[in-house]
Amino acid sequence: MQTALAGFALGLSLILAIGAQNAFVLRQGMMRRHVLPVVLVCAISDAVLITAGVAGFGALTTAIPGLELWMRLAGAAFLIWYGARTLLSACFGGEALRAGEGTQSLRAAILTCLAFTWLNPHVYLDTVVLLGAVSAQYDDRLAFGAGAVVASFAFFFALGFGARALAPVFARPAAWRVLDAGIGLVMWAIAAKLLSGL
Repeated sequence: MQTALAGFALGLSLILAIGAQNAFVLRQGMMRRHVLPVVLVCAISDAVLITAGVAGFGALTTAIPGLELWMRLAGAAFLIWYGARTLLSACFGGEALRAGEGTQSLRAAILTCLAFTWLNPHVYLDTVVLLGAVSAQYDDRLAFGAGAVVASFAFFFALGFGARALAPVFARPAAWRVLDAGIGLVMWAIAAKLLSGL
């Protein structure tokens, strides 16, 4: 149990930082659009990556020359595009401005969520590399990994479904525009950080 709690604590601390994926889940939660599929995609993706790290695949990025570079470029390109799209929405009021409304299809929401997850090099560094390396310090790596997976599920479900509490605030178009502007700037900041590491 102590090992599982250590995995839970580390997994939660890594995922709490505001990032592109979390911002997207928060927005979907406040719009009440495809929340369950989105949080499931995030949590299951994390579970796959954590399991890979705990199973010892943390050296994948070093084993394949150039993989990290291409991951960084693809992730930065996607974040720049999505950030621009979100900033345009902030300026011109693109998507629906009331909770429960929106034009994005389920397929588009899932594909966007998958892109935020699988095109982000930091996700691999946090889950596969870091959690994988730390799990090696424990006799029961399975319990450590299980704790980290539970943390991921708990966080994404709390974020996605807890965002509904903010719905009254976002009943005003101005609040959505401020949120979109913040999300767009976060996306660009993360993209700049990815590119600065090249």
